[in-house]
Amino acid sequence: MVNTPLIGSVVLIVVAVLAIVAAIYLRNRRTERLRGRFGPEYDRTVRESASRSRAEADLQKREARVERLRIKPLTADETARFTEAWHRVQTQFVDDPKGAVTAADRLLGEVMSARGYPVSDFDQRAADISVDHPRVVDNYRAGHDIALRHARGQATTEDLRQAMLNYRALFDELVGEAPHPGEHLPHAA
Repeated sequence: MVNTPLIGSVVLIVVAVLAIVAAIYLRNRRTERLRGRFGPEYDRTVRESASRSRAEADLQKREARVERLRIKPLTADETARFTEAWHRVQTQFVDDPKGAVTAADRLLGEVMSARGYPVSDFDQRAADISVDHPRVVDNYRAGHDIALRHARGQATTEDLRQAMLNYRALFDELVGEAPHPGEHLPHAA
């Protein structure tokens, strides 16, 4: 005689275990995909969030938002114009570090706008940039933080030099230039 209630219970337990295993597998795949896409930005977001699930939901929202934007590469003319402008800003640093940092911040906004990123709110801008440029978004945040301290009169010339280097990392990614080995920002006079 077959014990139908017992068989039914065993089947339910097996299905429940399989569902749990599948959920864990899918969650781990999502985590690995997001960690692979966002790199250090993944770790930063998890650290600053109340939970890993909440952080991952935030990262997925960023991806969805940026997918709706019309991000485009720069034209050859835009690349040349922005590269020339960057060289002028970098040269300006020697005589006017404060003005150069302000100009670099403004130039980055222009490049982002030309690429199709909204540029109204810094936090949203950084979140959007983190989707396509996760390895340099921390540079952008650090440079912006120094620019804010500069506006309050709390940044040293060395801080401003570091801001320029941070901005340069993002500029190179947005414009599509490879880093320039051995190229360093000159020290202010």
